[in-house]
Amino acid sequence: MTPVQTPADLKPITALRFGAAIWVAVYTFWENLAGAGQSGLVSKGYLGVELFFVLSGFILSHVYLQSAGEKRFSYRSFLWARVARVYPLHVATLIGVGLLAAAALIAGMSVDANVLSWASLPANLMMVHAWGLAPVAGWNHPSWSISAEWFAYLCFPLFAFVFWRLREKPVAAVIGAAAFLAVLYFVFEQTAGFPLTEATIRWGALRIVPCFALGCALYLVYRKAPLKAPWTCSAISFGLMVLSAALGLWDGITVLLAGALILSLASLPNQRAGWLASRPAVYLGEISYSVYMVCVPWKLLAVGLAAKLTDAPDKHLQIFVWLAILALLPVVAAVSYHLIEHPARKALRTLGAHKRKVSDTNMKHGDMPKQLATGREPVA
Repeated sequence: MTPVQTPADLKPITALRFGAAIWVAVYTFWENLAGAGQSGLVSKGYLGVELFFVLSGFILSHVYLQSAGEKRFSYRSFLWARVARVYPLHVATLIGVGLLAAAALIAGMSVDANVLSWASLPANLMMVHAWGLAPVAGWNHPSWSISAEWFAYLCFPLFAFVFWRLREKPVAAVIGAAAFLAVLYFVFEQTAGFPLTEATIRWGALRIVPCFALGCALYLVYRKAPLKAPWTCSAISFGLMVLSAALGLWDGITVLLAGALILSLASLPNQRAGWLASRPAVYLGEISYSVYMVCVPWKLLAVGLAAKLTDAPDKHLQIFVWLAILALLPVVAAVSYHLIEHPARKALRTLGAHKRKVSDTNMKHGDMPKQLATGREPVA
C-alpha cells in the first residue's frame, strides 16, 4: 500500500485536462478572429500541451509506478492500454483531415500541400512523426503530441526505474526534475535557435521528456504526503501560472507553475473538490483528448464554411461567429468521443483482456492442442 490512500480517479486533475485543451484551442483559432490583438495568455496557448505532458507523467505514475517498482508490471499490457487510449482517434482524425482536404481540392479551394503529405503518412500511422522521422508536418498536425506521448509510453519502464528509487526523496526528485527541465530548455534554445516548447515534428519526442519526468517527480510528493491547504495552493499556483503566461515570462516558469497546479489539485480529496469533482467537470475532462484531436479538423471545416457564408476576408471572422465555432468544439468532441474514442478504446481493451485470458489458460494447461498453445487460434 502507498502511504496515502490514493483514489483510483483523481477527479480534479481530470477536469483540468479540459482547461488545457481549451487553452490550446483558443490559441489555434485566435488567428481567425477579426481584429484580434496580441494577447500574452493566448499566444502561450501552446503550453497547454506541456500541461498535458506533465499530467501524463503524474497520472501514469499514479496508476503504474508501484507495480513497476515491485516487478508486478506488464509492459505488454501497459502498451496495449495506451494504444487503445490514443490510436483509434488518432487514425480517425488523420482520415478526417485527409477527406476534408480532398473535398476542398475537389471544390477548387486551396489546401496547404503538406496536409496531404503521402511521404509523412507512414510515420503518422506508426506514431513516430514527432521523432524527426516525418519530412513535413502533414495530416492532423496536433497529433505530433500523440507521437511524443507514444515515445514516453515506450520509455515508461526507464522513468519508473529512476523514480521508484527516489520515492523516499520526493523533494530531491522534484528539484532534480526542475533542474533538468531548466538546463534542457536553455541548452536546446541555444543550440537550435528556438524554444523546445515550440518544437513539434522535429523534436517533439524530446519535448515531452522533461515534462513527463516532472510529472513523475511531483507524484512522489503527492504519494508521500498530499499538500495541505490544497484549495489555497491551487488558487495561488493557477494565478501565478496565468500571470506568467500573460506576461510572456520564460516558458520554463509557466511549466513549473503548471506542475504546482497539478500537485495542488491532486491533493484535493474528491469529496472536498466541489465543482471540480462534479459530473460535468469530469465529463469535460474525459472528452478533452477528443477536443484536442478534433480541433484542427473542426477548424478546417467550420472556419472555411463560416468564411464563405459570411464573406469574411482572409477567414477573419466576426466575434459572434468565432465564439459560436469555438463553443461548438466541445459538442463535436463529445460526438467523436462517443462514436469513436470511447467504444474503440473499450473494444481494444476487451480484446486485450481476452487475449491475456487465453494466454494465461494456455500456460496453465500445457496439454492443450498445439494450435492453441502456439497462439495460432482464431481471435474473436
